Amino acid sequence: MNKKAEFWMMHVAAIKREGISTVTYAKRHTLAVKSLYRWQRKLNSATAVTAKVNDGGAFVALRVAEPIVGHTLSGCTLMLGSGMRLEMATLPAPEWLAAFGHATQGVR
Repeated sequence: MNKKAEFWMMHVAAIKREGISTVTYAKRHTLAVKSLYRWQRKLNSATAVTAKVNDGGAFVALRVAEPIVGHTLSGCTLMLGSGMRLEMATLPAPEWLAAFGHATQGVR
């Protein structure tokens, strides 16, 4: 995480911890209210996505393309939400996929 995001994350967390309004906090710390609101939205949406991804009971949408007639499928590609792309010669066992998913949680 970069310094700018850490700076705003600290302030957003302090607002929650202190239980005061964003406007009051911004005035107290001489911060731009618009910037503080923008970072609250940004960090809250990132937290919501992370929580959804880390929820062990959640399903992830999978799009399977129809095979082209006369074309033999060789290999598969696993695309993670973080942008990571994993190309494999064959589809691995479900247990391996589950372990891989668990091991890569939070990887960006």
